[in-house]
Amino acid sequence: MTSRDRYVDFLRAWAIVLVVFGHWLITALEHGPEGGVWAPELLAELPWTQGLTLLFQIMPLFFLAGGHAAAGSWERARSAGGTAAGWVGRRALRLLLPAGVYSGLVLLAVGISAGAGVDPDTLSMVGWAMAMQLWFLPVYLLLSALTPALHTAHRRWGPGVPVVMGAVAVGVDVAVVAGGVSSVGVLDYVLVWGVAYQLGFCRRDGLLDGPAVPWVLAVSGGAAFALLVALGPYPVSLIRVTGQETGNTDPPSVAMLAWVVAQVGVCQLVAPAVRRLLDRERVRRVVRPVGGASMTLYLWHMLPVLVLAAAFYLTGLAPQPTLGSPGWWGLRVPWLLLLAAVLAGVVAALRPVERRLGVVYDRTRPEPGLRRGAWAVWLGLAVSALALSRFAVHGFAPDGRFPVLPALGLAAGTALVLLPGLRRGSLDEPAQRAWSTPV
Repeated sequence: MTSRDRYVDFLRAWAIVLVVFGHWLITALEHGPEGGVWAPELLAELPWTQGLTLLFQIMPLFFLAGGHAAAGSWERARSAGGTAAGWVGRRALRLLLPAGVYSGLVLLAVGISAGAGVDPDTLSMVGWAMAMQLWFLPVYLLLSALTPALHTAHRRWGPGVPVVMGAVAVGVDVAVVAGGVSSVGVLDYVLVWGVAYQLGFCRRDGLLDGPAVPWVLAVSGGAAFALLVALGPYPVSLIRVTGQETGNTDPPSVAMLAWVVAQVGVCQLVAPAVRRLLDRERVRRVVRPVGGASMTLYLWHMLPVLVLAAAFYLTGLAPQPTLGSPGWWGLRVPWLLLLAAVLAGVVAALRPVERRLGVVYDRTRPEPGLRRGAWAVWLGLAVSALALSRFAVHGFAPDGRFPVLPALGLAAGTALVLLPGLRRGSLDEPAQRAWSTPV
């Protein structure tokens, strides 16, 4: 593995650590007066904490690393005679298999809880907490499906492609914010995050190297973000906060686009120093397992919050200093350590499931040169993305009810993607890496 590839693995690991840590840090729980658990919104209750989201909003790194990896994978598949349907089907299964297992287990718990008469409001809150991270998957699935076309455009126009995508994203955001045409905002999920993905193509080809380009990206992106926050309608928070008329993530705003550009520039600036660190075997031994377990960590990292909520807050055992007080912040340290310990146990318990997923992937992935049955991949991808989007927006238990249609949609969509490969079983890729990462 080259130092550039090791750096991409580091970006993946660093991003997942910050996602998990950021979600845990801002999760505030309190024992309710009637025995339940209440979750005050830290960013709304303490507005100064919204600035912390600048440290933890690192989704651009996921899409940058994903674009870098996808470009190399698609080039190799294309040169070997692979088709778009075969390549996309394989990439989709790497996400859909673990996401399907995760969603299925959570939905099973929702069904049992609803049948047992659990309070609908509590069930709805828990279902939302377990689904909020799923927004990433439909966006990434769509970008994966578009990769053959996007890479063709990249080979012809290079950096011009993310520039045009960014310009269109600005136009969409103006229509949403100034024109009130909210329905078109969904396009910016693909356009804004697609800029980071497309810059991953550019990075792989060395188009972001050199002394000037990273500085231009970092300074221009950072300055644009600062101006948009200071002079425009955009908040500093890079996570949606209740009560704010304009947000930066739902859909991604032009301020988020500026942050994407700035973060990619900073990523390139620190690359030489980080690559020198990664030349040390001890550092790689820390990075490698985190990157390898990134999909599991990403999907399951809110489960420990529910475990500790039941163990310490439902029972009233947890101390409850005033939100935002020095005592409250001091308790964040044991809170984070306990969550990390529980998540480590969850990851260890899921290893047999992951091995089994590897076997399933080996036996069902589409042929690289898939042509016959390609319709099933494209249709399954679309249905799965719609179902995951529904979960991401409404949670696994909207209004405390079992979401029948999205659940059936995810099952049917995954089955369709599996369909072309059900009668084959080649082993030309290592199974243990099939589901290990979302990029």
